[in-house]
Amino acid sequence: QVQLVESGGGLVQPGGSLRLSCEVSGSFYSITLMGWYRQAPGKERELVARITSGGSTNYADSVQGRFTISRDNAKNTVYLEMNSLKPEDTAVYYCNGLITPKTADWAVDYWGKGTLVTVSS
Repeated sequence: QVQLVESGGGLVQPGGSLRLSCEVSGSFYSITLMGWYRQAPGKERELVARITSGGSTNYADSVQGRFTISRDNAKNTVYLEMNSLKPEDTAVYYCNGLITPKTADWAVDYWGKGTLVTVSS
């Protein structure tokens, strides 16, 4: 079984910073794409940032210049460094991975359970 486990959420004041981590565990051949999504109360889940196996990244316009996604392939971990946080960044942040498990010959979409980020004074 492949599992994605997020950590690092919490309460932070506006203008502050947080670093989220997502570790992939289990039995798999490869990780093609990793990303972070978020879902605020009453809103749909949206893409925040994603990174390919080669390190190419893309970001939502709302976080460009403030958030940085990175990955440590040796640790099977992806990070989201969030700076200059705003109240509108408050949401549950979900880790997503396109991963080929050893039980299949194709990549499967996996999700973590989410970690809550609250930006408030």
